[in-house]
Amino acid sequence: MNLKLRKLGIQDYRKTWASMQNVILSKGEGDPDELWLLEHFPVYTLGFGASEDNLLSENNIPVIRSDRGGEVTYHGPGQIVAYFLINLRRKNWGPKRFVNELEASVMDFLK
Repeated sequence: MNLKLRKLGIQDYRKTWASMQNVILSKGEGDPDELWLLEHFPVYTLGFGASEDNLLSENNIPVIRSDRGGEVTYHGPGQIVAYFLINLRRKNWGPKRFVNELEASVMDFLK
């Protein structure tokens, strides 16, 4: 799999999410897949299963409802985040297959 790597430094979560949506919606069938590496300013994201009750205390860190599964996730400076913008249909893969392949690749790399 060939990926266009984009190292984006520290980015606002909402702006990054909007940029990803724009890239995904504008990609043509032959456009390369992308891997974005970046950090976020401090933010808590809430997945589908999350409740704000799961946050430990009041603070000045923004809380954003996300379109992903899971619970509460903190993102902040020093934490590298990898976003894969991949056309899974082109490979005839579903999300589960992608995660399994990614996990296997990382494990092979770390051996």
